Amino acid sequence: QVQLVESGGELVQAGDSLRLSCACSVATFTFRSYAMGWFRQAPGKERETVAAINWSGGRTYYTDSVKGRFTISRDNAKRSVYLQMNSLKPEDTAVYYCAADRTLGLGYSSNEYDYWGQGTQVTVSS
Repeated sequence: QVQLVESGGELVQAGDSLRLSCACSVATFTFRSYAMGWFRQAPGKERETVAAINWSGGRTYYTDSVKGRFTISRDNAKRSVYLQMNSLKPEDTAVYYCAADRTLGLGYSSNEYDYWGQGTQVTVSS
């Protein structure tokens, strides 16, 4: 059973920064074989891909709206993935989900991902 647990979401003001963390329950060897992604879903909207990172961290993807503000990273030894979010905007308000994709490539779409966390709420006030 693969478990992903997100943390770090909270209520902040526009312009603030937050760092989301996601811990994975699998062994380090297995975690290294996963691409990891961060997704978000705002009320009344579809889930969207925010950022993704391949197994080594050598390849990343960001949706256009967060480029230059968000940074995805991973620590395979800690079996964790992170999302550093700077210059937050009210439109970043959403539930943020961490997900794992059993691929050595880079998953861009949510339907490619195999395991999901429960989500953490990020609220950005104006």
